[in-house]
Amino acid sequence: MRYCMTMLLVLLGYCAEAQNYSVLADKASELMDNAKDEAGYKKALDLYEEAFRMYPENKDGEGVYNASILASKLKNNDKAFQYLMSLSSIKGEGYNFPGWNYILEEDAEKEYKNLLSDPRWKTLKQKATGYKKQFYEELQKKENEFFSINKNTLKNKGNVAELYKEIRNFNPYQSKKDRDYSIPFKINDSAKTSFFIHLPQHYDPQKKYTLLFFLHGAVRNNELIDYQLAGWNLGGWNRYYTKYADQNDVILVFPRADKQYNWMLSDDGFFMIPEMLKQIKRALNIDDNKVFVAGHSNGATGSFSYLMKQSTQFAGFYGFNTYPKVFTGGTFVENIKNRSFINFSTDEDYYYPSNANDDFTKLMKSFAADYQEYRYNGFPHWFPQFDASEPAYNIIFNDLKNRKRNPFPKEISWEFDDNKNGNVDWISNIKLDTLSKNYKANKELNFKINKWLVYDDNDSLKVKDVDKNAFDFPRKSGKIKAEYRNNVFRAETSNIQSFSINISPEAVDLNEKVKVYINGKLYFDEKINYNHEYLLENFNKTQDREQVWINHIDVKV
Repeated sequence: MRYCMTMLLVLLGYCAEAQNYSVLADKASELMDNAKDEAGYKKALDLYEEAFRMYPENKDGEGVYNASILASKLKNNDKAFQYLMSLSSIKGEGYNFPGWNYILEEDAEKEYKNLLSDPRWKTLKQKATGYKKQFYEELQKKENEFFSINKNTLKNKGNVAELYKEIRNFNPYQSKKDRDYSIPFKINDSAKTSFFIHLPQHYDPQKKYTLLFFLHGAVRNNELIDYQLAGWNLGGWNRYYTKYADQNDVILVFPRADKQYNWMLSDDGFFMIPEMLKQIKRALNIDDNKVFVAGHSNGATGSFSYLMKQSTQFAGFYGFNTYPKVFTGGTFVENIKNRSFINFSTDEDYYYPSNANDDFTKLMKSFAADYQEYRYNGFPHWFPQFDASEPAYNIIFNDLKNRKRNPFPKEISWEFDDNKNGNVDWISNIKLDTLSKNYKANKELNFKINKWLVYDDNDSLKVKDVDKNAFDFPRKSGKIKAEYRNNVFRAETSNIQSFSINISPEAVDLNEKVKVYINGKLYFDEKINYNHEYLLENFNKTQDREQVWINHIDVKV
């Protein structure tokens, strides 16, 4: 635990005077990790205490925690408890965990084995338990306030046309007391995580806001946690997200994932971002046509995966040091034609090589995808750590300002290999037919990667020869191409069993018949009326006030 928290501080970093404190604290931490006897522990403790004396305003929970462990190892119980008592009441400001966490976490009794027989240890744990209870009570109070809305339920449930208009203009939102909220999120009966939200300075519930998800990397090495603190998300590597979001009145959302429940390695957690978005829309006035996803490393791969598999709710996607591949199925790159992606790559990236990025860009250009890549030379995989990354954030936020989702695109192209991903805009509930005797394999777009960068034992980058496909296609896929104009829908399908066409008064003239042609044959030729049940069902499912469906046409191919 101590190692993980130290790494968190190193990665996030401080600024100005805090950098001087962190230099001393990092050196003390290094001495502590390498200490083998009391002399080594004393050197580390002396350096921590020098940092505390020189920079008292920057003294943090991590430093106090390590100092208390060192004092315990040196059997200086009075000093250890002095540090621990001050630590226990820390609420977690800045970049630290709450103080009670250090005392109550699983490894605490191993770290403080010299203190367990001291009666002060029991008193300390009792106080820490009280602080923990108080911490969660305050979190619950803030969560309740965050989700509080006006009791403005939908009223026109008898008149479906009026209900549609009411949904389109629905606004039950209230002002918020704070800018930062940590919200718990239930994954299933045995797992829960959280997402952290940062609001514009003067959030106005009467105004619709752009929202940007940031997906963190290193999902294999992260743990789910049911709360988050501002310092974990708004500084360090994410400082430019915070800077430009504040300048542009953009709401930031930071979900937390782990090895099992994430947006890249497993489908177990892939539902999290759409579900979090739905919950947020119940509390905040979000512009449904301006919701975006960004990420770094594994998070960038996650952003790309939502583009490939579940793009409907989003307007655009961004990635720093992206590995552009779906790891849980086929990568059907033509799906990008429904949205856009901007990638920021570096030439010294071990995660995905620049030669592969070049070939990927060529592939994107071959079918005129809305794809841009910006290459930054001389930087490693952790590019966002550097000040030189700031121009990339300018690019992102300029794109955010100018880009909107088209909720009713005239043309759709969608390929998938899992029925859970059979939805895109006005085409929904697409079901595969891969067992038919008439199954015909769809054309695979792919390329070979023959060079990869790896670090050797001396932490130097070397070029390694490889022979791998850019994408894998482990399952049979289905594909649909559809368009509509003047109340006429046309769809061409491959390996599709059935699907639904969703109807909106914004796209269809309800006074005229709607025609549907499937693979060149007339399938449907009737007027469409409002469907009360379907209207409410879909709004409750998405909380989307722009892409509102009043009925649907079920199609069996």
